[in-house]
Amino acid sequence: MINQLEFATLGGGCFWCVEAIYQAVEGVQSAVSGYAGDTEDKADYKTVCTGLTKHAEVVQIAFDPNVVSYAELLEMFWIAHDPTTLNRQGNDVGPQYRSVIFYHNEGQKEAALQSIAQVAPEIWDNPIVTQVVPLETFYKAEDYHQNYYNNVGDRNSYCTFVITPKVSKFRKKYAHRLKKA
Repeated sequence: MINQLEFATLGGGCFWCVEAIYQAVEGVQSAVSGYAGDTEDKADYKTVCTGLTKHAEVVQIAFDPNVVSYAELLEMFWIAHDPTTLNRQGNDVGPQYRSVIFYHNEGQKEAALQSIAQVAPEIWDNPIVTQVVPLETFYKAEDYHQNYYNNVGDRNSYCTFVITPKVSKFRKKYAHRLKKA
């Protein structure tokens, strides 16, 4: 019997970082980079990077809830980025890099609010600024953004200095939750 997949859509700064982290998690079938958060009928990297749209860089995660729960994905989310900085992750600045949870249903909304109230404060001392909003539309990012870290890795200095340390820290903490080679 094939388990029904669920979806989570999370924005934690640069989608390359978020995608690289969740791709390695057991129970995650796919992690797709994209854009969400605006009412525009399309989104593309050049436009979103201006910071003039309401889109955020996000990753849409297809996961098996019998292997990894939505609550676990949210706990990983708090570890994977800084949810206490408004419209910023490190040197990436602008509303497109905001911390945001786009919920797919009321259950996810309640889980997100509970996680913000109970889990995130155990990890972070400063107030959590993560938005929790309904997902209206997800736009898949351009093909060259998909699987970016795995394809480019340390051949890109941004990956070397920003993504690799985050991925390494994450994989060390969650070694028991990673896909087997």
